[in-house]
Amino acid sequence: MELCCLRYYNHLVPPQTLYSADDVAALLGLHVRTVRNYVRDGRLPAIRIGKQYRIPKDAVDELIGNDPQSAAVRRVEVMAILAIVNVDAPTLSRLSTLVTGALGNRSAGDSQLHVETVYDEQRRSVKIIVIGGGAADTANVVSLVGGFAESEL
Repeated sequence: MELCCLRYYNHLVPPQTLYSADDVAALLGLHVRTVRNYVRDGRLPAIRIGKQYRIPKDAVDELIGNDPQSAAVRRVEVMAILAIVNVDAPTLSRLSTLVTGALGNRSAGDSQLHVETVYDEQRRSVKIIVIGGGAADTANVVSLVGGFAESEL
């Protein structure tokens, strides 16, 4: 993590904290490839310096919902980890489609909700990590996955 001042077309950009993709991955508990994909998809603004991305602190704060202007507003954010055992590849595919579809139907004004899926093929288990969003958003995902698990497994 570094504080730097960039020269942009003979204009000095004010100093700001810039993180590498590795730094952001460590801060958020994500894989570095996920962070790079966020940058490539445009979900996480970054500056490319040589072959590496530098991500402004403001962009990271916005991604995780840390907005200094809304610090006075009280809100609830929930994180949940769901573990499901005895899941084969076709069932995992249906579950992923269901969760992705549910996230795609959210309104633009809804709070940010991130879902990551990790599948262990040897153990035939899947973990679904739900980060951010409000209590109701997270409860909806948990309910959706619970209903799917009860009906499919």
